[in-house]
Amino acid sequence: MITLEELLAARDNRQRTQRELLRQHPGHTLLCLTVVMPGAVKRNRQSLLIAQAALCALTARFGSAGLQLCDLPTGFEAYLLTPTSPLEAKRAVCRIEEEHPLGRLFDIDVLGADGIPVSRESLGLPPRRCLLCEQPARWCMRAHSHSQEQILARIDQLIDAYV
Repeated sequence: MITLEELLAARDNRQRTQRELLRQHPGHTLLCLTVVMPGAVKRNRQSLLIAQAALCALTARFGSAGLQLCDLPTGFEAYLLTPTSPLEAKRAVCRIEEEHPLGRLFDIDVLGADGIPVSRESLGLPPRRCLLCEQPARWCMRAHSHSQEQILARIDQLIDAYV
């Protein structure tokens, strides 16, 4: 189990890593993969299976050159540099998140050379939907519309259907 402080520190470290990778590879687009896993346990059998599926989908589309993996107690992270333009990369990533059976459990950020994340809205796409209902995921998350048990049960259903 991880603490809120550990989670926040991991996010800060991820942002530092992103900035450093973009500094070292000017003109590249950076993909940053994490796994959607609510609760205090971020690294478990389910999260690693989701991460592996996401890595397969990403490397099938973008190749594996420059891939960096971080298997941390705060969750699995992967960084992939690509010469693909940020908007083209975001389009591809959104397709993966929407079409892959576990795609809703992938959190793939796309950052341009300037370090600014590309949003779904910049492509005219709606926000991601909740795992359990049709509301925007961020709305349900902030409103605590569903229990952690409900969300984890849905994640287990998605994984069981995939495996």
